Amino acid sequence: MSRKMMQDDTAETISATEAGLVSADGIDRRGFLKCMAWAGTGLAWSFAGGVPVSHVFGQAPKGMKAADFSFVQISDSHLGFNKPANADVTATLMAALAKIDALEKAPDFLIHTGDLTHSSKPEEFDALQQILGAKRQVFYVPGEHDTSADDGKMYLERYGKGTKGNGWYSYDHKGVHFIGLVNVVQLEGMGKLGAEQLAWLKQDLAGLKPSTPIVVFAHIPLWAIYPDWGWGTADSEQALALLKRFGSVTVLNGHIHQVMQKVEGNVAFHTAMSTAFPQPAPGSAPSPGPMKVPADKLRDVLGLTEVHFVAQKHDLAIVDATLSGAAAMKAGPGA
Repeated sequence: MSRKMMQDDTAETISATEAGLVSADGIDRRGFLKCMAWAGTGLAWSFAGGVPVSHVFGQAPKGMKAADFSFVQISDSHLGFNKPANADVTATLMAALAKIDALEKAPDFLIHTGDLTHSSKPEEFDALQQILGAKRQVFYVPGEHDTSADDGKMYLERYGKGTKGNGWYSYDHKGVHFIGLVNVVQLEGMGKLGAEQLAWLKQDLAGLKPSTPIVVFAHIPLWAIYPDWGWGTADSEQALALLKRFGSVTVLNGHIHQVMQKVEGNVAFHTAMSTAFPQPAPGSAPSPGPMKVPADKLRDVLGLTEVHFVAQKHDLAIVDATLSGAAAMKAGPGA
């Protein structure tokens, strides 16, 4: 386990202002958030030829046809965490689920992109199961906190039925091919997929037409956001090379606890906010880790992601929503 991947305390005392995420007037003073977009309760975009069309959480953009289906991504719930950055992560997870339940149209399913628990303890997994309940269909991938105690054995016992290797799998839903990857087991500073999983991915994609929309989800980002903090996957280029022939690829990740995005060719990358606690912007602190913000600002930097699929365009409209309803902030290198 990389030391940089399991920072529980180092960033605890960094204020949001010092991290460059939030200032008294909501404007970044460090220059990192070069592209902030304010759209009511969140930012949404549907990529058509690399041009984003934004809309508010829970609403379709003007002129957009009704989505064939939608799903919601949640990430980094860290059940069991109880330090000053958020002394009640159960409450904020439940707040995220309440926002989902309040949507006018229920999503087809949820995707949880890892760090379900904070210490991979049985009681933490039990709590998650109780909170999510049986009424929701949820697809999971593990985070490093879910595999740290036993190399993921407990995670696999609960969520790995029918998966391959350390928990990777794929499924199809209404014409879209979904792929859940695991890049947290062979940690060497950054995430790693490994040769066995890459070979499986090649085989999984072999029979698909280039026109098939692909959604890939994993815990650690599949693009190099900040390698010094382990925020990237060492062998991701091999996976992305296999996806180049497809016309529409969306990659969803968690791990960094903040919204960042990038479009590269036919691939749209997106990282989600945590439902537990924020982390500093890349390079704005000595190390990553739970970041304490003023109590009345916590739910401004926690949230979830709603995704709509429109079959006619094979585009995904992605909406980031904070738990408080405040505008979600978007950051992207070179944006």
